[in-house]
Amino acid sequence: MDSLLAFWGHALGAVAMAAVLLWQLRGWAAGPAQKLLLGGLLTTAASSWLGGVMAGTMLADNAETARNLIWVAMLFMLSSADEKGTRQQGVALVYGAVALVLGAQALVDSLAPLARTADRQALEATAIVLRTITAAGALVLVHNFYGQAAAASRGPMRLPMLGLALLWVYDLNLYTLQALGLPLGATLGDIKGVVVALAAPCFALTRADSAAFRPKLSRAATFQSLSLLAICSYFAVMALLAAVLRTGTFDWLRGLAMLALAAMTVALAVLLPSRRARSWTRVKIAKHFFEHRYDYRTEWLRFAATLGTGGSNEPLSARIVRAFADILEAPAGLLLAPDDTGRFTVAGSWHWDARLADEAVGGRDLDALWPLLGDGRVLELDAHRQRWGSAANLALPLPSWMLDEASLWVGVPLVHGDTAVGLVLLAAPELRRPLDWEDFDLLRTAGRQAAASLSEAAGQQRLSEACRFDEFNRRFAFILHDVKNLVSQLTLIARNAERHADNPEWRADMVATLKSSVGKMNDLLARLAPAASQGGRPPLRSVELRPLLASCIAAHRTSHDVRLLGDGGIDVVADPHGLEQAIGHLLSNAVEASPPADPVTVRVSHGAGAARIEISDTGPGMDADFISTRLFAPFASTKQTGFGIGAYEARSLVQAMGGRLTVDSRPGAGTRFTITLPLSAAETAALPERLRA
Repeated sequence: MDSLLAFWGHALGAVAMAAVLLWQLRGWAAGPAQKLLLGGLLTTAASSWLGGVMAGTMLADNAETARNLIWVAMLFMLSSADEKGTRQQGVALVYGAVALVLGAQALVDSLAPLARTADRQALEATAIVLRTITAAGALVLVHNFYGQAAAASRGPMRLPMLGLALLWVYDLNLYTLQALGLPLGATLGDIKGVVVALAAPCFALTRADSAAFRPKLSRAATFQSLSLLAICSYFAVMALLAAVLRTGTFDWLRGLAMLALAAMTVALAVLLPSRRARSWTRVKIAKHFFEHRYDYRTEWLRFAATLGTGGSNEPLSARIVRAFADILEAPAGLLLAPDDTGRFTVAGSWHWDARLADEAVGGRDLDALWPLLGDGRVLELDAHRQRWGSAANLALPLPSWMLDEASLWVGVPLVHGDTAVGLVLLAAPELRRPLDWEDFDLLRTAGRQAAASLSEAAGQQRLSEACRFDEFNRRFAFILHDVKNLVSQLTLIARNAERHADNPEWRADMVATLKSSVGKMNDLLARLAPAASQGGRPPLRSVELRPLLASCIAAHRTSHDVRLLGDGGIDVVADPHGLEQAIGHLLSNAVEASPPADPVTVRVSHGAGAARIEISDTGPGMDADFISTRLFAPFASTKQTGFGIGAYEARSLVQAMGGRLTVDSRPGAGTRFTITLPLSAAETAALPERLRA
């Protein structure tokens, strides 16, 4: 050791800690945690000073042990209880283990100077291993303490935890190198006081107030602490046995150490891969270290997240089974539910072959059991097999196939209201255990939540089917209205056939009208196909209005005088079939409303990048109330033979093309419908030229 460097480095650390101690004394508080803080500062300053002037002596070693003990006690004082005073046994076990190691450390440090040379070497090697364990365990406690802290407490505790972590991380590296016999360990020992000085400012602004450091007890932190403690203990024991082998004081001791090393290696290789060993460990820790078996907040959040992962490809039925399997650590499961015929089938499975399960379970007799599941009673199948439990549970008429299937362990009914909508059957885990009241309460509550999700999904499915039927009915109503118009045209042809059958021109018009009617009927049948409702908006293209309007007017030529006015030779962006239907509906309504002697006019105009098609009649007209409340409502009609669909479908068709349908009408003054559609790009470009002409 470089004595000069070691002395001044340790002196610097002692002075820095002493200065922080004096700073803390100016605001003296009599609380136990504050006293421990002052004690930690005092022992840290003392151990740093003694490490510089009396390095390697019993007094210096015991001063460092006292320093560690007081800091650990302060952490325990601050984190051993929550707001209700409930102690967390798993973390307390880690504190107890570290305290035992510190006690052993003090004993070894006291005996080493008194032992013979050979024994002293073994004790010194043991002391180094114990110091390594202490540093590792203390770091676990710092991590656990900071990890459990409530959000409001992390700010004031960040610096003191950083200071303690700095001290113990350095110790861990120092004593690990010394245990391995590396020369770097001696160099690190010389500058240990400098590290103490660097850590001192972290404690300057610290107030050890247990109310400020509010812990947030965490089951996960306990498992982490125990796991880290087990790992550190394993390597510490291995290092201790290796030290014993190096000393070679007693042959029998060396043989015992080799046997212990072999046993620990075999145990590690056997237990770590074993699912049963891990399950047993989890069960024992939950039973002995916690007041309750489950961390209900964690379990419920996981359960809700599993059910609500709608974006995954896994169906809801499989997610329900997986959610229950996660609670009981079951490896597989099934969901039974009645189908439309009342036959019980496998509605979902997780890690279970659904086809084989349906052959073995589906369709079996559950009629006697199913009505009794409405109270949410959890089925513990092992209790029925072994005939233990309450008389009420044993009286349940469980089917024989359920008891004969040895892999089935628990049945959880899914109850919605007072009715069971499903039954989750779970396979037995590696560690088969009887259920207790916590299991039953959690499974019953989760069963109701899962039943609500299952019923909601079934309701959404029924709603989707109803929406598809509604879409079909809507299209059928439109088609029926179009069929009515076609029937009217064919009726008119049949009525005029007797008078004009000998007229060649009339026969030509009749053939053209029949062909047009057949084509329209085929289009109507195509619109009834399911694929027609999945096409979205109709394809739009440039449509010349003149031939389209001429076709619509020709269909009414024999029954009424319909006149085309304005510039019909312009192009618009539309669906030709939909536009022809919309104009046909409006023309039919106008013809039916107008007196026989008064013409119906179709006027075409354009402006501001849009074309307007005005269909006007001289009928009785409509009042404002009818227009706003009934005109475009389906199935509202003033005609005894009308369906009330024409205006509604016409507006729907025009809006689907990106257009607009408006109406202007007054009682006794007739009605004017106006269809507004965008001009085609070619028409818009040619419009200035046409205006100049």
